[in-house]
Amino acid sequence: MRTIMFVPRVIVFDLDGTLLDTTADIAAACNHALAATGRRTLKPEVIRKYVGDGARKLCGRAAGLTDGDDELDAVVDAFMTYYLEHPADHATWMPSAKEALEKTRGVKLALCTNKPRRVTERLLEAIGEAQRFACVVGGGDVHAPKPDPAGLLEIARRMRVDPRELVMVGDGTQDILAGRAAGCRTIAFAGGFTPRAELAKHHPDVILESLADVSEIMRRWCESTVRTRTPT
Repeated sequence: MRTIMFVPRVIVFDLDGTLLDTTADIAAACNHALAATGRRTLKPEVIRKYVGDGARKLCGRAAGLTDGDDELDAVVDAFMTYYLEHPADHATWMPSAKEALEKTRGVKLALCTNKPRRVTERLLEAIGEAQRFACVVGGGDVHAPKPDPAGLLEIARRMRVDPRELVMVGDGTQDILAGRAAGCRTIAFAGGFTPRAELAKHHPDVILESLADVSEIMRRWCESTVRTRTPT
């Protein structure tokens, strides 16, 4: 047996509920789609519970439709049309999120989100962060969304690092599950859309109340280094 050292080299952030509070914009797009297809609109706090697994899942939950329902395509199309035109009308930074990005200077940053790629790009441009991330993987870029590890494995491939050199930071259980499946370290943000108790069930490496602490966790991990064992 030989010991291989893996030092974290890339921080991968989730977007909705981690870096940005996009509830109002998502709710507006969702309610537009519901109304346009003759359905009852919902309160933003209800729609917020449906966020995290991509636009199609969101629209299906809000409309009470399954993924195979023919009617769902019209809802998703109306949602996407509106959201592409209004990607950041009300979006705001989550507490300490911008500070966390600034404090991680010198470390490569990536973004892995289930939000559709086109909306993600529009949103990043609208908030002036299009150049912040060395790599962005959005909904539709890989064969399956989080909690599947495909997005993280694609980031590792593009950035030419071992997946075990990534750190996944997110507020959803899908972020933690994807990170664990990819072999990454995982940081759960308890100040986002998912209750802390629910995050804890999936055993992230660390649970943080503030994103401002991400840089300190990275410093500790870089200093201590992870040891894994592989056959000789």
